[in-house]
Amino acid sequence: MRIFGIDPGSQRTGYGCIDSDGSRYRLVACGAVTVSTRLPFSDRLAGIYDELVSLLATHRPECVAIEDVFVARNAKSSLKLGHARGVAMLAASKAGLTVAEYAPTEVKLALVGFGRAEKTQVQQMVALLLGLDTPPTPHDASDALAIAVCHANRAAGPAATRLTVAQTHVRSWRQYRPEGSGS
Repeated sequence: MRIFGIDPGSQRTGYGCIDSDGSRYRLVACGAVTVSTRLPFSDRLAGIYDELVSLLATHRPECVAIEDVFVARNAKSSLKLGHARGVAMLAASKAGLTVAEYAPTEVKLALVGFGRAEKTQVQQMVALLLGLDTPPTPHDASDALAIAVCHANRAAGPAATRLTVAQTHVRSWRQYRPEGSGS
């Protein structure tokens, strides 16, 4: 299954596309859609939409997983994030794709085992699960990949999650040592 993850933002929207059989993951693409803060907000939203439409057409996922909005202390920031999220959902819907939504704590719990994990922990676990030499950057891209992996686990069910952990013989990201590292 090809899954396209989106971490919405009004200045930078992370994206990550993976292939998964439910127990293994392969990176297809990741990055961030960046728009100039000098543009009017409506033009920034249009830029995010256009780039996501292009990326979805290029990578042709079967579904989209997107981070659910969390309530920030600043209401104006939350509202802008909601607009960016709406634009991302519109791009997926117009592409005829189903959209799954995950709370940030749910994504962190699925990947790291702790719902309040730090961004670096999520980055390291994404690198581990995707077999990458270095964690993906920026954080928005690794967050989007984490959302995609979370969806792959949820779509495959709990047996796939157990299989992934058993295959790596790792109980947490802190125990991970790359093969051939000698440590």
